Amino acid sequence: MHALDLVKPDGREITLYSRNAISAIASAPSPFAEPLGANPHLRWHPLRGEWVTYAAFRQNRTFLPPPQYNPLAVTVDEAAPTELPQGDYEIAVFDNRFPSLSLASHDPPQLKVPTAPAAGHCEVVVFTQDPSAALAHLDLGRIELLLRVWADRTRRVQGRGGIQYVLPFENRGAEVGVTLHHPHGQIYSYPFVPPVPARMLSQEQAFFAEHGHSLLPHMARDELREGLRLLYQGEHAVAFVPVCARYPYEVWVMPIAPCSSFTDLNEFQRRDLARALKTVLLKYEGLWQRPFPYLMAWYQAPTDGRQHPETQLHAQFYPPYRTKERLKYLAGTELGAGLFAMDVLPEEKAAELKQVQVILEAA
Repeated sequence: MHALDLVKPDGREITLYSRNAISAIASAPSPFAEPLGANPHLRWHPLRGEWVTYAAFRQNRTFLPPPQYNPLAVTVDEAAPTELPQGDYEIAVFDNRFPSLSLASHDPPQLKVPTAPAAGHCEVVVFTQDPSAALAHLDLGRIELLLRVWADRTRRVQGRGGIQYVLPFENRGAEVGVTLHHPHGQIYSYPFVPPVPARMLSQEQAFFAEHGHSLLPHMARDELREGLRLLYQGEHAVAFVPVCARYPYEVWVMPIAPCSSFTDLNEFQRRDLARALKTVLLKYEGLWQRPFPYLMAWYQAPTDGRQHPETQLHAQFYPPYRTKERLKYLAGTELGAGLFAMDVLPEEKAAELKQVQVILEAA
């Protein structure tokens, strides 16, 4: 993997990645000439026992511009602003102009609840310079490169200190909150382990303490034996609808053997994980015959400098689903109570996805 680090006119950093050597890039453009001076902060929620981040300046961020003025595209009109330089590279990662977390945050307001600087980091990951493409349709080599990029970003931000958790994710489609037309994801790096991965980590630690091995590879082996909800089975990676799915068409993707982080993946795991990921994405597209909206979140070990044999690198897909001419989103019991109410069975949705035939290019 080749990488080139540059700095934008407004002071933000950008790294270009490619499988081949990157030719000289004249400069890193930005739609903005001056630094934003983003200063988000945290407020403690006494009832929920968790931090909430506040960044009111995000109200001014770009929202669903027409394609010719998409700041993530390099094929825009010459007069239109862009975040990406012209050049021969495959993936770009740059600091988010409107971050919910910032390592430069300081002086939080003094309130009736505890406050703190939102001392994390937010990055945008652009998967391709082609604004009409999608992650599902990128070649397997590009997806393998993306897995290596996520590992490199995890390694880099971990080296800055103060970061406890790194979460790469992709919101795909305006239905789940995308504000820019382009195949891209984000990476949030937190100064603490956020509530959802913290709760999963607690369960994994309890299982490991009792059984001496990690929970998710144990679940994957059960799915491999049963086969009922299995969507992809390779030598090193697996994808399945979990038996405990809270969302219809929810899918988990992971290495089969214990692997706690992107930085721990070997070449063979990475290659097979790319095939599993692309298979799931193509099944989503094939089932609905349309660009399908989803949230893809990748969970890995905390970046606290300790070993975490109890946890497993994996992705979880949360797509809305169509039922009787409408798209289903979270309802009152899910949002208000945290109790997910499923009106379909995981086995039924797995059967639908399994019927979609997927053809991958040769390895």
